[in-house]
Amino acid sequence: MQHDQRQPTNPGAAPLGYTAAVELSSDRLLNSKKQKAKSSRPAAGGSRFKLGGKKEEAERQRKLDLIRTPVLSCYRIAVISLKGGVGKTTTTTALGSTLASERQDKILAIDANPDAGTLGRRVRRETGATIRDLVQAIPYLNSYMDIRRFTSQASSGLEIIANDVDPAVSTTFNDEDYRRAIDVLGKQYPIILTDSGTGLLYSAMRGVLDLADQLIIISTPSVDGASSASTTLDWLSAHGYADLVSRSLTVISGVRETGKMIKVEDIVSHFETRCRGVVVVPFDEHLAAGAEVDLDMMRPKVREAYFNLAAMVAEDFVRHQQSHGLWTSDGNPPPVAAPPLPGQPIPGQPQPGQPHPGRPMPGQPFPGAQPPVPGQHQPAPGQPPYPGQPVPGQPGAYPQQPQPPHGQPQPQPGQPQPPAQPYPQQPGQAPHTPPPSHQ
Repeated sequence: MQHDQRQPTNPGAAPLGYTAAVELSSDRLLNSKKQKAKSSRPAAGGSRFKLGGKKEEAERQRKLDLIRTPVLSCYRIAVISLKGGVGKTTTTTALGSTLASERQDKILAIDANPDAGTLGRRVRRETGATIRDLVQAIPYLNSYMDIRRFTSQASSGLEIIANDVDPAVSTTFNDEDYRRAIDVLGKQYPIILTDSGTGLLYSAMRGVLDLADQLIIISTPSVDGASSASTTLDWLSAHGYADLVSRSLTVISGVRETGKMIKVEDIVSHFETRCRGVVVVPFDEHLAAGAEVDLDMMRPKVREAYFNLAAMVAEDFVRHQQSHGLWTSDGNPPPVAAPPLPGQPIPGQPQPGQPHPGRPMPGQPFPGAQPPVPGQHQPAPGQPPYPGQPVPGQPGAYPQQPQPPHGQPQPQPGQPQPPAQPYPQQPGQAPHTPPPSHQ
């Protein structure tokens, strides 16, 4: 009996590349013990980058506070470049690890490279699952633990979702798949980084750019590397992403301190006129090895560079959340972090929107039972609006108001607590529990 060579003979075998990732691991191939002892430093947050006196330490604390800014809506970072081999995957992993380590938060990196991306080799693999497997399982992903089965986690806390290393398979991850994946993952991870491919026209790239809140362009300290990065910005500006370009950051990766051929300062000056900021990352032997990224094995100056990059990314958090209505105009977090207790007013709620005294308890009608909203179900005459609620006009009914108040809806009996609403319910929105159908 002959087998079709195009079909796998053992469907239950590990996916292509997984065995290599496990057997050719960093533990086996790197002489890390000597390096670990050489670069080990105290783990305390305030002592890692003591490169100066009180002024420098105060500046580092300011950046750390920026990095730890609360993120109330998923912030998406796209790392891109037209040229391959410039350090996109290294930057994605090192930046994501820095954010995860300093924020102590859930940070996710996705490999969206259609050309057999290598993000999965930068952390210790805990699963053979890939982004394609996650997309197929989307109908069954209802919680963080459901998603966690598809991710591998680094020692820093960064989680990654690998891509297939077989190019014939990885190209099947398209624009629609990326958007569906981000829609599900964005509910569980406050910050998501995407390691993109080298092209700008492959299918998933449209979704990567459309959904990105922050763009990071990677360049090398070389003529062709800088030219490719600048050309990337030109293409993006010409195709409707000029605003994203103006807020982007450029990383010049792998700069050797002894290099004399390239005027790095001129490359920096060029991109400073085109982007929001530029970060120069010195060459690092640990990162150049292409193995699992360990923050403690980086040179102090390299780790400081990624720390500065994380702070520059975080400078955009407030703008992003204001644009989504999640922060007040003065740049402060919203005054209400959680729904109030039943019967209690919202503390510190600005005008307009101060709740009326005597908020109804669960079982009473939603504050502001208003004139009929077009398209909304209305109860039959003589019937209560919802089960367990009084008929308007009877004792206990909430008075009619010409304008619906901006208070938050109260949880209904037997229903789960609604998620925290940074701003009150808007007029015309349906209450939390949909009304039953009356035939």
